[in-house]
Amino acid sequence: MTYLSSIPINPLRRAGQRLVSNRQRMHAALLGGLAVQPVEETILWRLEQADHSSRVLVLTQSRPNWDHILEQAGWPGADGGDPKVADYAPALAMVIQGRRFSFRTTLNTVTSSHSPVAPTPTQQAQLSSSPRRAVHLGERSAPQQLTWFLKRAADDHDQWGFTVGSSEFPTVGIVERSHERFTRRRGEPPVTLDLATFEGELEVTDPELMIRTLTAGIGKAKAYGCGLVTLAPAGGRSVVAG
Repeated sequence: MTYLSSIPINPLRRAGQRLVSNRQRMHAALLGGLAVQPVEETILWRLEQADHSSRVLVLTQSRPNWDHILEQAGWPGADGGDPKVADYAPALAMVIQGRRFSFRTTLNTVTSSHSPVAPTPTQQAQLSSSPRRAVHLGERSAPQQLTWFLKRAADDHDQWGFTVGSSEFPTVGIVERSHERFTRRRGEPPVTLDLATFEGELEVTDPELMIRTLTAGIGKAKAYGCGLVTLAPAGGRSVVAG
């Protein structure tokens, strides 16, 4: 089974502010919603923020319980404040060859390379390790990030089981962008995220592959709110829970 949850977050409560401002803390709180510990399944999530409200969308393989987040960072007992948990199977059943959907996803737009032009000391250490490890290079400008996406899902490319038109006339755009850098633990290299939120219309080219994309996510930094793809009927708002 797979479940998609929508959890309202109260931005006026201190615990809510702490969650929406810290990706590591949010990930830990979401792991706490699963009964089987330690958590071995991959969870996908994305924070959705508006002017006066926030919510987090979460995809899990087992049925979760979000009471701890509701009590600490939500609106306990308020109308519209309860988390929603939906069986994701009906959405997956709609993924058939040639069907079109509106979609939304936030991705960490990085490329792996064994030969960066000007590697940092940390990257040089990775390149010199045995076995040799590729380094991750972030795409930071909007044109670069859009090109990064189109190389994987436009023209003859359908790396994720869907296409978004052609490079010349894509059916996707970037609606939000951010560059984030933080340290997980003292003494460890910082985490760098080059984030872009893509929104548009896709066409299913390989249903089996696309279902894997929807359930396993896209790209890197999934623990930090990247990789979840949400769908809606073509021309609709690209969220299936909420």
